[in-house]
Amino acid sequence: MLLFCTFISCQNKTSETNTPQKENKKAKELLQGIWLDNDSDTPFMHIKGDTIYYVESRNAPVYFRIVADSLYLHGNEITRYQIDKQTEYTFWFHSLSDHVIKLYKSENLSDTVAFAGYQHQVIPIYNEVTQKDNVVMHAGKRYRGYVYINPSTMKVSKTTYSEDGMGMDNVYYDNIIHICVYEGKNSLYASDITKQMFADIIDPEFLRKAILSDMNFMGIKRNSFYYQAFLCVPESYVCNMVNLYISFTGELSMEAEGGYE
Repeated sequence: MLLFCTFISCQNKTSETNTPQKENKKAKELLQGIWLDNDSDTPFMHIKGDTIYYVESRNAPVYFRIVADSLYLHGNEITRYQIDKQTEYTFWFHSLSDHVIKLYKSENLSDTVAFAGYQHQVIPIYNEVTQKDNVVMHAGKRYRGYVYINPSTMKVSKTTYSEDGMGMDNVYYDNIIHICVYEGKNSLYASDITKQMFADIIDPEFLRKAILSDMNFMGIKRNSFYYQAFLCVPESYVCNMVNLYISFTGELSMEAEGGYE
């Protein structure tokens, strides 16, 4: 089943260069408003202008186009959906799993309540600054190391698919991690660490989808403070680890540790 769904997904994804450019403006006008699921009568999406908003706040609003008999969503990926039926109050289309999604337009003003929070809120891994600190004795000297994990405004998108095969983009905050190391009151190292700093040692495609999710002090190694950074794809067990070494003279070096699922 997984292989089958994946195949369907690949068949329906397209690129900007392959997408016909002439848009059906009349069809887009007909779609303006709130649409409910035929079977459950629950709000499914709110279309305003050229944007689709979903009920779930973690599902990012997405730009859309109607070209010929197809609905194109221009999110993290461009996805095409075959339109089966469209009138002023009816909209049917095929999902990526070949399920026909049947919607009807709402005429009840109270349905707008379901979309009250559709100014999308991204989901941070950390809701506030998180501090980790360690004290280390080495060669008769006392060192202190601090890690501050700071949620940022940098967004990372991940495309997920509902049971009906509807593609949606979830958006997450990336983190900026600050590391500082002291010998007594003397600062040996103080700098922000971002995932972009790993561009030379982590696959660019993986790095684009991942967030810098965590940083742990692992001990003294190679005559340096040894930290391990975790770069993970949100809502998955797929991670890459990077080893960071901060020497006692304040020099930073790093190497890829590897990944796991």
